Amino acid sequence: MSDFEIRTLRTDEHRAASDLFRGSLHVPPSDDADWERAARAYQPGGTIGAFDPDLIGTARSFDAELTVPGGARLPMAGVTGVGVRADRTRRGVLRALMTTQLEDFAARGVVFANLLASEAVIYGRFGYGLAARNRTYGVDRHRARLRPDLPSSGRVELLDVDAAVAELPGVYERIPHRPGMMTRPEVVWRQYENHLRRSTDPVRAVVHHGPDGPDGFATYVVSGLHQHPWTKTLDVGDMFAATPAAFAGLWRFLLGVDLVDRVVAGARAMDEPIELLLADHRQSAVDRIGDDHWVRIVDVPRALAARAYGPGEPVVVEVTDPVLPGNAGRYRVTAGGAERTDAPAALTLDAATLAMAYFGTWRPSALAAAGRIVVRDAAAAEAADTLFATRQPAWSGTYF
Repeated sequence: MSDFEIRTLRTDEHRAASDLFRGSLHVPPSDDADWERAARAYQPGGTIGAFDPDLIGTARSFDAELTVPGGARLPMAGVTGVGVRADRTRRGVLRALMTTQLEDFAARGVVFANLLASEAVIYGRFGYGLAARNRTYGVDRHRARLRPDLPSSGRVELLDVDAAVAELPGVYERIPHRPGMMTRPEVVWRQYENHLRRSTDPVRAVVHHGPDGPDGFATYVVSGLHQHPWTKTLDVGDMFAATPAAFAGLWRFLLGVDLVDRVVAGARAMDEPIELLLADHRQSAVDRIGDDHWVRIVDVPRALAARAYGPGEPVVVEVTDPVLPGNAGRYRVTAGGAERTDAPAALTLDAATLAMAYFGTWRPSALAAAGRIVVRDAAAAEAADTLFATRQPAWSGTYF
């Protein structure tokens, strides 16, 4: 028996949850002005807490939709604000919070849970798998030149924060969603607004206008203005483009900003074609490869049935899931879909590994070679590679 209880928090308890979470990250509590804005990013009924008798742990979530391979959008819960008070860690509080949350998602018909992990070793035990990766790259603004034969673009409009808060959500809705991208509900946009307004460096936003209206945007800050020898970096925080022309137009603007030495685009899609835009591709350098979103498949039958598959021989996979045992069982995956089966399994994997393969980021044969999939039929791993392959790498680009 645990010596704490878990329940949904009232609205007047959200600030205490925020302070606890921030404390777990070793940052100070929000001041009154910051909290007034941050409070608007809490979905009513979306925050739970563990009490003994005071608040000792918390986790919150919001509802959105996630795009899967093939283009279908399914219900997801964005998980954030997860923290346990330092004097109560390693006593089952986190496990109880995560299990309670997942059971609630399953009862509500949520298909995926989605989060950004502060540490890579935390969430795999709850069935979350690294479903997408990203890369951060920089471009030398003084030496880089765009190719002269790039697609012609429209015009770029510079916005202040008030205008950006009003206009960017509408532009985002026009962006085609690749696998891994999510809708941005109002609570997410409120979080972005809070970030824009509390930044110590001035935040700029630009919208690209194409022939059919706004079709891309970027936000950025310039840092290093007060440091000798004044090497200034333009950091791109949020950028989406609906067309190649819009992408080229945004980069044409960014590389034209004066008093900047380097443009850094953080946590971008793995296949973002910046090198192909430059006359000399070596003027762009990858700074790091990082984690994008971790995904937990809450409803395995529905998730497997919803995505598109490549051509290939059918494969029977067995999924194990001790946290949500209703997912456990064998599934026959074919080019036309997936469904439960009683046939013998060729591959066995847990829920976290399934999430890693589901979005095409990791090949099943590579996961098998790393010991994450038990293989009973050697040909099945290669067949699964073809079935689960995707045309585009998964990427979200939304942070919360």
